[in-house]
Amino acid sequence: MNRWLTRRWPAPHWPSIRGRGRTDAGPLLLTAAVIAAVTLLVGAVPALLRAAADDAVQNTVRRAGQTSNVLVHANWERDDGPTGGRVRMPRLAEEVDDFRAQATYALGPDLDAALLPPVAAVDGPILSITGGSVPRTFQFTYLAGDLGGPDLTWIAGSPPGPTVSDEYVETPYDGPPWPVQVGLSEEDATALDLGPGDRIPVRDGQGRDKDVRISGIYRAADSDDPAWRLAPALLRPVPGADGVGVTRFAGLLSRESLPDARLAVDEDQLRRTVHFAPVPDALTWDATAALASQVVKLKAASGSSSDRGQTLKWESQLDTALRDARTRNSAAFAQAAVLLTGVLTATALVLLLAADLLVRRRTPVLSAARQRGAALPDLGTELIIESTVVSLSAAAVGLALARAAAPGVSWTWAVPVVLAGAVAGPIFGTLAAARASRDRRQPANPAARRWIRATGQLRRAAVEAAVLIAAVAAFVTLHQRGLLPVASDGDTAELTGDLILPISALTLGALVGALVLLRLLPLGARIALRQALRSRRPLAVFGAAQAATTAGRALPLLVLVSTTALASFALILGTTATRGLDDGAWSTVGADARLDVGADAEAATPALADRLAAAPGVGQVVVAQVTDSARVFTESTLLTPRLVIVDAAAFQRLLATTPLPDAPALARLTAPGPGNVPALVRSSDGNLRAGTQLQLPRDGAPTIRLAAVGTAPSVGGANDVVIVDAEALADAGLPAVPNTVWVTGPGAARAVSNTGVAADVVLRADVLRAQRVAPLTAGLLRLAWMAAAVLLALGLLGLTLAAAAGASQRWQTLTRLRTLGLRPRDARWVAAGELLPPVVVTAVCGPLLGALLARLTLGPLGLRLLTGQAADPAPVLPWWLLGLVSVALLAAVATVVPVESALRRRDRLSEVLRAGE
Repeated sequence: MNRWLTRRWPAPHWPSIRGRGRTDAGPLLLTAAVIAAVTLLVGAVPALLRAAADDAVQNTVRRAGQTSNVLVHANWERDDGPTGGRVRMPRLAEEVDDFRAQATYALGPDLDAALLPPVAAVDGPILSITGGSVPRTFQFTYLAGDLGGPDLTWIAGSPPGPTVSDEYVETPYDGPPWPVQVGLSEEDATALDLGPGDRIPVRDGQGRDKDVRISGIYRAADSDDPAWRLAPALLRPVPGADGVGVTRFAGLLSRESLPDARLAVDEDQLRRTVHFAPVPDALTWDATAALASQVVKLKAASGSSSDRGQTLKWESQLDTALRDARTRNSAAFAQAAVLLTGVLTATALVLLLAADLLVRRRTPVLSAARQRGAALPDLGTELIIESTVVSLSAAAVGLALARAAAPGVSWTWAVPVVLAGAVAGPIFGTLAAARASRDRRQPANPAARRWIRATGQLRRAAVEAAVLIAAVAAFVTLHQRGLLPVASDGDTAELTGDLILPISALTLGALVGALVLLRLLPLGARIALRQALRSRRPLAVFGAAQAATTAGRALPLLVLVSTTALASFALILGTTATRGLDDGAWSTVGADARLDVGADAEAATPALADRLAAAPGVGQVVVAQVTDSARVFTESTLLTPRLVIVDAAAFQRLLATTPLPDAPALARLTAPGPGNVPALVRSSDGNLRAGTQLQLPRDGAPTIRLAAVGTAPSVGGANDVVIVDAEALADAGLPAVPNTVWVTGPGAARAVSNTGVAADVVLRADVLRAQRVAPLTAGLLRLAWMAAAVLLALGLLGLTLAAAAGASQRWQTLTRLRTLGLRPRDARWVAAGELLPPVVVTAVCGPLLGALLARLTLGPLGLRLLTGQAADPAPVLPWWLLGLVSVALLAAVATVVPVESALRRRDRLSEVLRAGE
């Protein structure tokens, strides 16, 4: 009880704190500089990645186009009359407004804020325009937003009006065609050569004529209005919208003519839909999970397509686009976390080494203070105050710079750096002071000394075993679980507990490799010393003896090996991602250039291919019919893969002359044989595999049977692919209609730039450029190169600190040897012999360890999500960069030794000889 009463709070001696700070200002400033620099990096990178993730989500939705719109359908109320006819509903436009308001209310506030104001569209059936020499179709459409329809100017005639003015009209089902008035755009009217008052000769699919009358000609005030995108034929004729060579025209309905449009067609042929287009700039990374979940809930609550009631039926691919963007963003965050974890670990080791150097300098002062009666809690408190002030001040500077350079700051990643800087010095200093005043003597009993030595070895083995077990668990978790987080509505992209272990796999692997080398280096140094003792060269003996003495120091080797291995991994990651982007561009385009021919120009594709083949600088030209979401049946499942009908031999030659993976299985498609048409298949879920029997249905013709004979290569980045030889399929009764042209060669881009054919041109160089400047991809590449530079700088700093920590004892020994005749030049060689072994081991084994870690971890990192490849890229080893890392380490030793020699040249031999008296 009296012991507790006599205890007191630590009483720091402030003059001692200030004095030690002034004396050791250099090492403290160095520690502060390291903390500030690393805090700047780890504080700014997460905020920059979050901003890049927002841009990536927005770009994904922009690229998705109208497929990301949220659509809601609903059936009409039946218009049966009391006398067996159909009743005209004059308030039909008001029903559309109510339907639009109901759909908006069902969205919820979060989803509503991310979408543009809704536009309701009422579309009639596709009607055929009779007469003329080319096939043409017609459709009337009503558009209405919250403020009415899109702005337009009537340049001739008037807006469509009602057919009758009576409030109640009932028409028989088998009566004459009900008239309906529409407006035409200038271009449509010119192409049809019709004007106000004329009738458009149209009939439906059953051959029944319809009475469609033109009330006026309009001109759109803003052709870029989002409402026009829902029905582009309202502005101008659209070729190929309803099949090859078929041009679609459209007429605009008004609120007054909408009731007549319903009577002009069958009851279920007029469809109403509300379109919600997303606002890309309003979408952020944080909101993607909640928005995607809300869209899924709306689709899950939809009425079935067979429901004849007026329930809302939701349709959208926005959730898919958001999930894809979220998956890529999660992969980028995890990859960045792996690199940042390595940087933090290396920084912590360097701070430990800096603290060790500082304590070595302070050991006499701390010992003297302890011998004068200073209590260990008081000394520890003084050291904690000093280190905490330095660490917090440096971290504040780093975070302030990060906030100035980035849109935000992440202080969470800075905590390990601050803790390492604040704790390392006080712990080492307190231990040094405790050892200076410890009265425990070395036991004279050999058994007791062996027991102490065995206890130390067991403690070291326990630490090494713990690191090894953690590394094995991390690698197993990484390969089994991966790095992508489990999707959840509340996911905020921060690291969760289940991700910490796999993210640490790389760092733990580097530490295990360093510990293995730490075990082997002393053994090698002792072997080298025994060999040197047999030689007649004294310099070799002195150097080997010095190296054997210092080979057991753990911190320097841990710093050197871990930083070199992690820097090598970062270089490999950056090189692999860069090569993967190039391969991804090849996979996306399929050649140097690709032409996606429009539907109205598919007949000209063979002639176009011949013309391109004759162009200068063109190597190969391959045509194919590529059909996305083709209907293919297995024995029990409907699949929608990408169907590619191509000349198999030409396609195989194309793959063989490009960086794309070869596909020798293509030769099986041209092999003669009776029975089913051979096909190559590829499936992400394994539903398509060799040996599967497939059926390719045709309208009005027998089904074509396919037999999967091998694995198909990825085409255009698609994971579900079926490839069939064009000639074999033509023999089965289905000739190909090519709509895709692949062109290779240095002149491909120039050849496809002006073909005179309605086609979309996709250049590999443009795709590669777009992928390189994509926010997440560019950010990850910059982080990889920056992490490699920071890790290499930390490694060189660790080498310098390790040399400085042992410089006093090393040059004291060498100066004594000089009294025995050792020349200054020979002293430098002996010093180099002491420093070189761990550096040489690191220079050789560090890059190799980094390459091994890349082989083990790059696959689960999911780089393909950012490079656009169909499969995970194989590690690409930049040997010249790895060689530069090794050369930098050796050059550092070559610099440190002369500098040390110059600094120690003023040491007097008399002072050295009296040392220790």
